[in-house]
This record gives sequence, C-alpha cells and structure tokens, in this order.
Amino acid sequence: MSDRTTLDWAAEPDGPVPPPTWGRRAPEAQVLPWVFAALGGFLLIGNLLLSPHLTAPALSTWSTIFVAICVQAIPFLVLGVTLSAAITAFVPPSFFRRALPGHPYAAVPVAGAAGLVLPGCECASVPVASSLMSRGVTPSAALAFLLASPAINPVVLVATAVAFPGEPLIVLARFAASLAVAVLAGWAWQLLGRPGLLRVPDAATTGGSSRRAAFLSAMRHDFLHAGGFLVVGGLTAATLNVVVPRSWLAAVADNPWLSVLVLAALAVVLSICSEADAFVAASLTGFSPTARLAFMVVGPMVDLKLIALQAGTFGRAFAARFVPLTFTLAIAVSVLVGWVLL
Repeated sequence: MSDRTTLDWAAEPDGPVPPPTWGRRAPEAQVLPWVFAALGGFLLIGNLLLSPHLTAPALSTWSTIFVAICVQAIPFLVLGVTLSAAITAFVPPSFFRRALPGHPYAAVPVAGAAGLVLPGCECASVPVASSLMSRGVTPSAALAFLLASPAINPVVLVATAVAFPGEPLIVLARFAASLAVAVLAGWAWQLLGRPGLLRVPDAATTGGSSRRAAFLSAMRHDFLHAGGFLVVGGLTAATLNVVVPRSWLAAVADNPWLSVLVLAALAVVLSICSEADAFVAASLTGFSPTARLAFMVVGPMVDLKLIALQAGTFGRAFAARFVPLTFTLAIAVSVLVGWVLL
C-alpha cells in the first residue's frame, strides 16, 4: 500500500483513510522546484561573475549587431510566414498549375519576375518558396522566386534609388543582375539538381479542421521553425562581424577584382536585410561601382541567416550545393552587368 497515490484512494474507498501517500507530491513535482532553483542560482552566480566583463566594446558590438539583424528580419519573417500559411490554408493547388507555365524551364523566369510583388526580405522568401513547393510548384521555379523576391521587389528598388540619388543606372543594374541570377540559378538547378538533394516540404493537411485553424497552425509551425534558424544565422553573422578587422577592407579597395570578391564575401557575413543594404553599399565610397553592385546582388541571395534558413527548410545537402552555385553566379553576373552599365 505504500506506493499508492491519492488517486488510488479515490478509486478504492475501502482502503486506509487517509492513504500513506496522502499529501505527498509526485516525484516529478518534487524535482521541478529544484530545477528552477538551480537555474535561478546559475543565473545569479553567472551575473555576479560575468557582469564585469559584459561591458567590453567587442561584446557590446556583437550584441548590437545580433539584435539589429533579428529586429530587421523578424517583421519580414512574420510577413513571409503569414503569406506561406495563407497559401497553405486558402489557395488551392490548382491555382499554381494555372498561373505558371507547365514546362519547368518556362516557369522559372515567370516565377522570378513574380518576386516583384512581394515586399519582403530573404527571411520572408524562404517560407513562401517552401509553401509553393509543397503546393506543387516545380522546385526550380520556387527557387527562382526565392532569390528574386528579396532583391527586385519595389521596396528594395526604391531604397536603392534613395541611397544612390541621381544614379538610375545603379537601380537598373541591381534589378537586371538580380533577376538574371535568379533565373540562371533556377535553370541550373533544373538541369543539374539530382532527386533527393532538395527536401521538398510536405503539403500541410487540415485534418478536417477549419481553414482558419489550418492557417494559424501552419503559421505557428513555420515561425518557430524558421525563427530558430534565423537566430543561429544572426549569432554567426554577429560573431564574424566582430572578428573580421575593418582595416582589411581598406587594403583591398584599390584592387578592382579583389574588391568585388571582398564585398561579395562581406555581404554574406554582414547579413543585412535587403531593404537596408543599399545604404551600406552607398557608404563604401572607396570601392568601385561594380564591387558595390556585387555587394547588393549577393546579400539578398546568400547570407548567413539565409544559409541557415535554407539548410533548415530544404536540407543541408541542398544548401551545400545551391549556396555556392548562387554565390558564383551572383559574382559573375554582377561583374558582367557592371561592365556593361556602370
């Protein structure tokens, strides 16, 4: 009888009154307060030991960059997740079959041009592209949309025009280079991508629930999933921002070819939201226009938080192949467009 609980007494009224376990908590309930006490003690001791070191300039810069990345990205991540959930819950799969050409190679440029209608950053485009794939859109077309949307939408183009007043060729060059990279990357994946490399998300099922319930469920799931990888990418970007010396950039600005590669790599490291990267590019006055164009083309397509989001959504095998492909195309096209227009 010593192992009976209070519930046993309710089920067996003829047992001892009260039973031996009356008033005792379950083992899990006894452990939980100790867990919280240990956590509180750890935080208190950590605060006492680490607080003198938390005012270091490098750590302050690191925290500022991390918070800035997350604050910039979260509103557009919510926008993308909301649109993705709306597609899942309210748009029938047949709509996409009617809206896009049936041939994959023809669907890619149409999907890339559709990026004009979504005013979001790269964090928004990943869940939307994932939802498009789950609704039957060919992966190559969805990937073209993923790359084009954060780079050619109206908000980005207006921001670029404001950052470079009186230089309309910069805006035209950014639009042309970004759309070309998106289309070429989509075609390249259609041609070279092997089955199984890309993890196509399963279409969400409502399970008999209402469309509103399906929308809220899909939104919660996508936000928690993508938000975790956004944090990982933000942590990595902030760390590299602090580690890479700024003096290295000034040393290569005078080399036209090396400056393109350095600013392209810097765009990956900084992970600036596509609505803000033009202002950073405009401030890099020591670099050539082509190098600054590469910075604006690479950033919305390949940065640390986007790599983390793609790996988490489509699989690491996909990211390990698609990221280098996109990065190479972005640099090559930027150099070509810069040579022609700038």
